[in-house]
Amino acid sequence: MTADEYLNMLLVREAVNTGTTSPVLAVQATLMPIFWEWAGSQLLAVHPSGSFMKGTAILSGTDIDLFISLSETTKESLKEIHALLFTKLTQVGYAPMRQNVSLNIKVQGFSVDLVPAKRQNPLLNDHSLYRRNGGEWTKTNVVTHINYVRAANCQQEIRILKLWRNQKKLDFPSFYLELTVIKALSLQTGYTLGRRVQIVFEYLRDTFATVRVVDPANSNNFISDDVTDGEKLKIIAAAKAARNAANWNEIVK
Repeated sequence: MTADEYLNMLLVREAVNTGTTSPVLAVQATLMPIFWEWAGSQLLAVHPSGSFMKGTAILSGTDIDLFISLSETTKESLKEIHALLFTKLTQVGYAPMRQNVSLNIKVQGFSVDLVPAKRQNPLLNDHSLYRRNGGEWTKTNVVTHINYVRAANCQQEIRILKLWRNQKKLDFPSFYLELTVIKALSLQTGYTLGRRVQIVFEYLRDTFATVRVVDPANSNNFISDDVTDGEKLKIIAAAKAARNAANWNEIVK
């Protein structure tokens, strides 16, 4: 079996249903009454975001991301919005866990990240997010994120790297990983899938540590700052081991 045949076999196994029968839509439907009770008329929209919409999700590690857009007229602060959603979810029987910009709950066996945000104005898709780490806010635009990742056409390589990350138990946030893969392959064309994945490992081994990765929707938000130097060293070491491995099943399976 060639490298490409092996990697494509993994991609088929890890395919995620994004059609009308997708569990993402069922989870969203289950939660919508809770969101309406919590936010009322301030709720503008709830829609899937993250890996599901970018085409970079893997079946064995699928987190469902729901982006909750609130009106710019919402009186509560971003910190208060998080706290009120946490309370509401607890009241209806969930056990929410606080994360940096989201609340995580388990719904129908799925891990679901809820990202509440306040729209900045009615003309754009820019939103303000609360960052629990540091207690501050940051601007984001999930539509820009989705379009940026989809336009790069690196979904296959990203999905392989996510599978590798999960199996090696690395602290490598998905958006940071996606942007890193895109950067690593930005000047690479005409190679096989196997070679392109190797190029990403070489980039992680040789260049990753010194590159500051910027949010394409906010030039003041450095995504690379979300991972400690110690965790970056673990990523580099794992990439070095991957590049030195004799067989693909030693790298990812």
